[in-house]
Amino acid sequence: MPFIIAIDGPAASGKGTISRALAAHLGFHHLDTGLLYRATGAKGGDPVAAARGLTADDLARDDLRSAAAGQAASRIAAIPEVRAALVAFQHSFAAQEPGAVLDGRDIGTVICPGAQVKLYVTASDEVRAARRAAELGAEPDRMLAELRERDLRDSQREVAPLRPAEDAVVLDTSSLSIGDAVARAIAEVARVRSPA
Repeated sequence: MPFIIAIDGPAASGKGTISRALAAHLGFHHLDTGLLYRATGAKGGDPVAAARGLTADDLARDDLRSAAAGQAASRIAAIPEVRAALVAFQHSFAAQEPGAVLDGRDIGTVICPGAQVKLYVTASDEVRAARRAAELGAEPDRMLAELRERDLRDSQREVAPLRPAEDAVVLDTSSLSIGDAVARAIAEVARVRSPA
């Protein structure tokens, strides 16, 4: 049975960086599930049809990390039919041997509630805005407003709202270096895989 690691959290918390590093360290497969929603939103047209027709090529687009793609992803992620269309893709991905790391907003609560390790990665609004502004070359105040708007929409949607799973370990990266955050995630996986 594959070992599944679910990593959730808001935008710019560090979950993607931690997930990629953790997958590389363990030799696991990695899926940034936000890319599924970003690619669906970026395709335009009917979002349900776009989600059902999503291909690997759609995930390779070079404009998926833009703020506009992130906002589009957040809007279409609230559509139950879009979420349903993308769930099978995520379940199939998670079933790969020897294991998989999936990061998103509802992995531990909805997509893989049986994951052996669940992390909820967070950071203060101000730290997240500064990170995203530096990444995109944008104005920090504008990023702060956009992140808060997105967090509100993501946490209040009826289907699969952003929230930590009840059994998730919360990892606040506000004052951690990337190396320290990754080390803590690795330590949590090691604790679960090799209980004392």
